[in-house]
Amino acid sequence: MKKLKGPDLEGLEVPAVLRDLFQDLRDRRLLPLLALVLVAILAVPFLLGSSPEEEGGSSAPSAPSPQTAQAAHLTVVEAKPGLRDYRKRLRAREATDPFKQRYTAPVLEGANLPAETSTSGGSEPSSSAATTESSTGGVVESPTDGGGGAAPGSGGGGNGGGQGPEITLFTFAVDVQYARTEEKADHSIVMGEPTVRERVKPYTPLPGEKAPVVTYIGVGAGAKTALLMVSKEVTATFGDGKCKSGTSSCELLEVETGIPQTFEYGPNGVRYKINVLRIEPLVAGHL
Repeated sequence: MKKLKGPDLEGLEVPAVLRDLFQDLRDRRLLPLLALVLVAILAVPFLLGSSPEEEGGSSAPSAPSPQTAQAAHLTVVEAKPGLRDYRKRLRAREATDPFKQRYTAPVLEGANLPAETSTSGGSEPSSSAATTESSTGGVVESPTDGGGGAAPGSGGGGNGGGQGPEITLFTFAVDVQYARTEEKADHSIVMGEPTVRERVKPYTPLPGEKAPVVTYIGVGAGAKTALLMVSKEVTATFGDGKCKSGTSSCELLEVETGIPQTFEYGPNGVRYKINVLRIEPLVAGHL
């Protein structure tokens, strides 16, 4: 019989990596496990290829039970939209007349109201006053006069109501000392005599209307400092005053009593030295 010629495998060499792997598996006796894994890998496609429909195709479908058929039945109910009867919703409430007044004025219980004083012709004169200091410096006074006869506004000598409360308004005035210094053309300096103005009220220009260098407008917190509005014609300010408003130049200056402030005023550079000497309350009027 003639032998078929095949590929010449005499010169074929196995790679060293595969040879070493085969020897390691053989020495560790893992070749049977490897063969089992390969068989399992090849058998998985055949086991998964059989569909469950073919396996269960021979079984006949079971008839549905009465409970299942009843559960699958849908019940259609007719919808009746609308609101509940208002008599049922409001049966716990009592009907009221909307045109009848049910609320009265508040009752001030425990309020300390000033009692009226009754006077007569023969009673001894008596007076009382209650004062309360407000945050703006004013004082509220409520005097009552009961001497010599009927109270003002009452008829005849009978009992009459007391006089209403009187409000006294206060403001803060200042005593200011100022002096004028001017430089002449020959560079000589002329200093004027210091002048004192007493009880200067707010919104008064200083030193005067002809030269309104600053304007006194009021006092600061605690009535310990004076607020001066600086004129736009002031070119420079010297002193320890605190600027309260202004960017390029100070527009509102707060100064303490006894500390002078110098202002350079006008195109000629005339200087005015202003010193607030005292701050005192002053009665401004009554209401």
